[in-house]
Amino acid sequence: MPMLAEPYQKYKPYTPLVIPDRQWPSKVQKTAPIWLSTDLRDGNQALANPMTIDQKTRFFQTLVKCGLKEIEVAYPAASDTDFNFVRGLIEGGQVPDDVWLQVLTPARADLIKRTIDSVAGTKQAIIHMYNATSPNFRNVVFRNSKEKTIALAVEHTKIVRQLTEECSAKHGTKFKYEYSPETFTQTEPEFAIEVCEAVKAAWGKAGTGEDRIIFNLPATVEIAPPNHYADQIENFCRKITEREKVIVSLHPHNDRGQGVAATELGLLAGGDRVEGCLFGNGERTGNVDLVNLALNLYTQGIHPKLDFSDLQSVIDTVVACNDLPVHPRHPYAGELVFTAFSGSHQDAIKKGFEAQRTGHAEAASRGEPQYWDMPYLPIDPADLGCNYEAVIRVNAQSGKGGIAYLIQQHLGLDLPRKMQIAFYQVVQETADREAREMLVEDITSAFRTTYHYGGSKYEGRLALRSFKISSEPVADSSVGEGDEPADERRLFDGTILVDGVLRVIRGDGNGPLSALLDALCTHLDIDFTVREYSEHAIGEGSNVKAASYVEIVRGGQEVKDARKSAESWWGVGADSDIAGSGLRAVLSAVNNAIGNRELPELKLSVGFNAKSGQADVASAILNSLQLELPRRLQASFFEVVQRAARETGDDISYSSLIQLFRDTFNYGIPKPSRIALKSFTMENVGEGGRKELKVDLDWDGVERQLSSEGTGALSAVLLVLNSQIEGTLSIKEYAEHSIGEGSDVQAASYVELAYDDVPGQTKRSTAWGVSSDTDITASGLKAVLRAASVMDIASRNLVNGK
Repeated sequence: MPMLAEPYQKYKPYTPLVIPDRQWPSKVQKTAPIWLSTDLRDGNQALANPMTIDQKTRFFQTLVKCGLKEIEVAYPAASDTDFNFVRGLIEGGQVPDDVWLQVLTPARADLIKRTIDSVAGTKQAIIHMYNATSPNFRNVVFRNSKEKTIALAVEHTKIVRQLTEECSAKHGTKFKYEYSPETFTQTEPEFAIEVCEAVKAAWGKAGTGEDRIIFNLPATVEIAPPNHYADQIENFCRKITEREKVIVSLHPHNDRGQGVAATELGLLAGGDRVEGCLFGNGERTGNVDLVNLALNLYTQGIHPKLDFSDLQSVIDTVVACNDLPVHPRHPYAGELVFTAFSGSHQDAIKKGFEAQRTGHAEAASRGEPQYWDMPYLPIDPADLGCNYEAVIRVNAQSGKGGIAYLIQQHLGLDLPRKMQIAFYQVVQETADREAREMLVEDITSAFRTTYHYGGSKYEGRLALRSFKISSEPVADSSVGEGDEPADERRLFDGTILVDGVLRVIRGDGNGPLSALLDALCTHLDIDFTVREYSEHAIGEGSNVKAASYVEIVRGGQEVKDARKSAESWWGVGADSDIAGSGLRAVLSAVNNAIGNRELPELKLSVGFNAKSGQADVASAILNSLQLELPRRLQASFFEVVQRAARETGDDISYSSLIQLFRDTFNYGIPKPSRIALKSFTMENVGEGGRKELKVDLDWDGVERQLSSEGTGALSAVLLVLNSQIEGTLSIKEYAEHSIGEGSDVQAASYVELAYDDVPGQTKRSTAWGVSSDTDITASGLKAVLRAASVMDIASRNLVNGK
């Protein structure tokens, strides 16, 4: 049957109360009510499969943990299961001393007796009796007059009084009495008050404090808007006599979907207590939701006296015991309630978190409260034991702000706006193609893959292995006295992996990034320039890293054209060293820009001629021997290579090049050195970190056992050598790095020695020594001795080593 065109001919509207001076609309809730959970009784009756005793026990324990002090545990006269459950709680000592057990009974003598028997021996109990009072129930269901309805309530109230007094005398149980005029909201307001006045008189023990009688006023079926319920509650509170001896309890249902609103307005109208269920379980559309009500108070700065700090565990209990799901959009508890898919919502939340961090820091510095004030999030999910994992989730409706938020939360990267736009297109393309939600793992993996970020697994064709940034002044003869000094040029010396092959590249520029770009252009014909750069810190303290973001455009353009270029590529890098972070960001962007483009290869197999570059020679040494030669050593050895190449018609083969290096620096061959290390020991002496070095040397075939002290092994060995020669040896440059990984790692050391103060000589001489060893100290000592061995040093005339 279709909906009626004139529904007023079938349905009567509610009849409003005339209260010209109603007070509740101008009141503000400032305290939490008394809470009663009726999950184990009202909620249990609403289940297709009522809870077992084990389930009810688990549920009871959860209610206690949440802070409920009044719990309606059963309708004991309804079944042996309910009765035995109540007895089990009491006899098992599971009821805390400050918790009141409430049990429900209809107005029938035998059922009242069994109900009271169920709680005998507990410390505190509330007997809740009801009978229906509305015209519909009086006339149709029970065929009772008003007088008989009142008489029924009065007679059985007296029975409750007599039996509870007998139980208290025998078992020491303290009782409260609660009476419900069932179907209160459909009962004539004045008759509901008349019934309750008669019940209060029959009880005869209503006092103040814990002796107050509880009148529970249920919206058994919600039949009017919430303001009408508030009027009914205010009317009752105004007209019931001895109001100070009465607890007005609200028991709304949710037939119109307004149970929460009706309860909140009912509290403003004078209600003291609320009966409901967790997440609104109950018959038909359910009882009012206690979690919703409590957290509504919490978001207004009022502690509800209930604890939902671990809301998920409460959800788990309710779902397991009731076998009912919590709707994904359920207030506070639903899986999606703190989630934004919409791009505009995500952007607002991202900006909200950023602004709040700043605002909280300022408030903390002034000693002021750090208020929660976030777009779309009325409560901090963390207060409910939730993290921010699902605050922003991405699908085809999402925007760049939400994606950037997830990258910030999970990778610590605060992307520049233009980079957000660039990566947004990557994610949107995938979301559109696959027509599904993009999980956090999908997004972070896409980011790492796109920008070659996050370790060797995501490396692109070009990967930084090592680098050194040095500087040299720019020659400018026009600088006069008093002028600012000339800018320094930055020199980049680095090792990068190019399509799996290590390459040594060199370049210079006005900063580290431009120096790297110059090196890429010189050695690999990759020509780009930086259009935008930004950076920020990740982490704090000793674990802080720098994150850098670089946008590059094609090189060879005028500055104004580069700024307007529509084609650009972004990159990101992170490193504990700020320069390393920027260099990695450049390579990240370059990897995106070059795609699968073919790069010039290092022609190691065809040999070298006098025109070969110094970096090409260094690359050959690196790939063959894993030695990352310092820049000055590269230059020194390149001269050796050029001389050798000229002697063989400007050609030198790859194998000859490697052998030339070994011969030149006595590296990795059995050729004896003039001064060779046989053994050594080094110990700390005195204070200040000084070391005593004892060495056993083979010096021109003669064993010398020598010792000296220094600030370290190298300074000590120099003192040893200088004690044996005319003139002075000193270290001009020293470098070291590791070779290999794990248990096979070795240290490679490079030392350039200078020889001065030689009698009869005015020219200073220098030489390099290269060595590797599993012991880093031994590696450095051998490098020094090998450098000294190739120098024309003059030994002193010694007797017995002295």
